[in-house]
Amino acid sequence: MNIRGDKLYDLDCPMIMGIINLTPDSFYKESRLGNSSRILERIEAMVLAGAQIIDVGGVSTRAGADLLTSEEELNRIIPVIGAIRKLYPNILISVDTFRADVAKEAVQNGANIINDVYAGRFDDQMFDTVAELQVPYILMHSRGDASNMQDLCQYHDVAEEVCLELSESLQLLRSKGVKDVIIDPGFGFAKNLEQNYELFRNLDLLKILDCPILLGVSRKSMIYKLLDSTAQEALNGTSVLNALGLMNDAAIIRVHDVKEANEVAKIVSMLKK
Repeated sequence: MNIRGDKLYDLDCPMIMGIINLTPDSFYKESRLGNSSRILERIEAMVLAGAQIIDVGGVSTRAGADLLTSEEELNRIIPVIGAIRKLYPNILISVDTFRADVAKEAVQNGANIINDVYAGRFDDQMFDTVAELQVPYILMHSRGDASNMQDLCQYHDVAEEVCLELSESLQLLRSKGVKDVIIDPGFGFAKNLEQNYELFRNLDLLKILDCPILLGVSRKSMIYKLLDSTAQEALNGTSVLNALGLMNDAAIIRVHDVKEANEVAKIVSMLKK
């Protein structure tokens, strides 16, 4: 996969994506980074712990979250993307945004990947922008938006329908000349607890799309609600699902806890030899 214009990456070897939330209202309070020194400290810790990708997001997608304006979103993310690029010139940067103008400016300031939770539905210019920029695009399955997604969990077969809906978007991206697409099943987005686990059990089905798969389950409610705990107590459950996902050939795991994820990846790699 051509993630940087001058370098190809083999996603047969799993990569770890560390989450940097520049929002005051992320569902996991430990990921809320209030000032620049804490942000840079967290990024440094992630890089030292083995993250190959840093995912920078400026807008929360939790229900009822403030969407901000494009200008406000850019004011949050561009200085951080610039700092990462300066401090760690070889690290990959993903921008977590659903706005085409934000995605474009982020790439122009050093981001390598666009990570869009709404798969182009929020902004009808997104797919054309990705095609213009020719950067990898993370196509995540979701329905609706933060205000109504949990009212849109009606599936006859969740795995088949997620695969079908992703394939339709993938075909549109391909028709526009987008070459490098990463698939994210969208755990927790327009899926209830049981549907999340049914989808996870059927991850193999997504391989028919012939794209690398990103697994994003870190500390999500599908873990802590099942275990009757909290996001703060969901690291063990996260590690279990990450291990199972890597055993099932996930190419990227998106996590808050990079050190633990790297340990999981090393153990799974040994098991798969």
